[in-house]
Amino acid sequence: MRKIDQLLAEYGESHQNSTNKTIHWICVPLIFFSIVGLVASIPSNAVQFVLGEGNPYANWAAVVLILVLIYYVSLSIPLSIGMMLFGVLCLFTVNLISRLITAPLWVVSLIIFFVAWIGQFYGHKVEGKKPSFLKDIQFLLIGPAWLMHFIYKRLGIPY
Repeated sequence: MRKIDQLLAEYGESHQNSTNKTIHWICVPLIFFSIVGLVASIPSNAVQFVLGEGNPYANWAAVVLILVLIYYVSLSIPLSIGMMLFGVLCLFTVNLISRLITAPLWVVSLIIFFVAWIGQFYGHKVEGKKPSFLKDIQFLLIGPAWLMHFIYKRLGIPY
C-alpha cells in the first residue's frame, strides 16, 4: 500500500460521522487559508528581494507553500497539483482581502483560524474521536489532502 493511501485511510478512521465530515469540508480549507493569511502577514522584505520587489505574492506564505508542496509531491504528484492550485487560490484570496478589507490581514486570518478550529473540535466531539493530529502532527497536512482525494475520486482522477 502506498504511503498516501495509508495516511488517508488512517485519517479517515476518525472522520466517519457525517456531521464531522461536513464540518471538515468547511473548516479544513478555512484553517489552511487562515494559516496562509497569517504567514503572509509576516513582513517579507527578504522574500521580496529574492522573488521580486513589489510582487504582492512574494511573501513568506509563498515560501511555506512551496515547502508544503514538496511534502505533498513526496506523497502523490497528482494530489500535489490539486493542493498547489488550492494554495494559489489561497494566496490570491489573501492578497485580495489585504487590499479590500480595512482590518489587518492577520486579524481577519486569526478570527477565521479560531472559529474554524472551534468547528473542528466540535466535529470531533460529535464523532467521539480525537483529532488525528494529536497522534501525529503530519495529519495537519493530510486533512486538506484527504478532502482533495474525495474531489479527485468524484472527478475520476487517480491520485
